[in-house]
Amino acid sequence: MTTLPKEPLEQELNALFRYMQRVRQEVAAIDRPVDQNHGFNSMGDQMDAIVEATEAATNTIMEAMESSEDANSKLREQITDPEQLALLDQITTNTNNVFEACAFQDITGQRVNKVARSIVYVEDRVTSLIDLFGEKEISDIEVVVKPGEELTEDEALLNGPQMAGEGLSQDDIDNLFD
Repeated sequence: MTTLPKEPLEQELNALFRYMQRVRQEVAAIDRPVDQNHGFNSMGDQMDAIVEATEAATNTIMEAMESSEDANSKLREQITDPEQLALLDQITTNTNNVFEACAFQDITGQRVNKVARSIVYVEDRVTSLIDLFGEKEISDIEVVVKPGEELTEDEALLNGPQMAGEGLSQDDIDNLFD
């Protein structure tokens, strides 16, 4: 059996040890971000909330535009003045432009879903690393905040937008004013 020289082996083991320490520090930093209210593990949920809110807004916009188009059609039946009909044509054109813009929401939603799946994949890998290293060991690592990563005083006060079912409801806020 051949023996390796002690010095290169020690150097390699030390380098590996330093590398593993750095990985642990990076995992701890991911697990405890500067913005404690929106940790890494909630990013997938945040992306899902973006898609849901965008879809709800798009549906509201489209319903309002359909209602406007119905009203426009009823007015068109009652109006004969060419200038007024030209204005109704402009409203129809504007409505169609809004419908076209809303159609792109679906493409945006698909892209956001791809990003969300990637984030969930990374979240799962980070969770596996935390399990591998041990939650206690990761929580004991001091995370150093780099300059520029600190929250401003105003950012530290922000807690929204809240996820569905979290935070104050509109009824709670209305009750404050009663």
